[in-house]
Amino acid sequence: MNKSVYSLVLMDNVVGEVDKLAYEMGTSRSNLINQILAEYVRYTTPEMRMHAIFEEMERLMQGVESFQVQPQPSDAMLTIRSALRYKYKPTIRYSVELYRAREKTVGALKVSFRTQSQPLIEMLTAFFELWAKLERHYRSQLGLDECEFSIELGRFIRKFTPQTDEELTDEQLADGMSEYIRMFDTAIKAYFACSGEQKAALPQMESIYRNYLKSASLLL
Repeated sequence: MNKSVYSLVLMDNVVGEVDKLAYEMGTSRSNLINQILAEYVRYTTPEMRMHAIFEEMERLMQGVESFQVQPQPSDAMLTIRSALRYKYKPTIRYSVELYRAREKTVGALKVSFRTQSQPLIEMLTAFFELWAKLERHYRSQLGLDECEFSIELGRFIRKFTPQTDEELTDEQLADGMSEYIRMFDTAIKAYFACSGEQKAALPQMESIYRNYLKSASLLL
């Protein structure tokens, strides 16, 4: 959505209160004024839509053991942490980024770890590569669109593209992304429970993904 510069004459005291509130909310003066005006005229901005999706995702993740929702670094991103049982005690970071424009691809999941351990980084990269191969295989069998992946050392990015042409609600998108993250978290923990032995972990990962394909309310 396009944005333009407009000249407004406002009272200094009003601007002062707006700035104070914007600081508390972690946003800018322009964005806050834009949201206030949008609410007044009953118009849903991309920021309002993203906030509603993230708010619903937080609610859905509250009952999941080991998940911890972090303060939002921006209006377009939500970060969830999950503890991984491993000798280095690493923490998984799931960062969900939503796109402002309502297009086919609604956002992306970024999975990362804070670790300096080279063996752990290599183990994670091996998991990401195996996971991407697994997803491509099963999605191809079902005739689903191919996923967009990006894999770096110890980092994984996957685009979220709903497999439907229907107009989706914020609740449906929140539910679909939450389901995928919970499933992915289960798969990576199964892999580490097998100490990264692919022959032992792959059958479990396949079972987890097949169950997800059968039961997910929204495939992404």
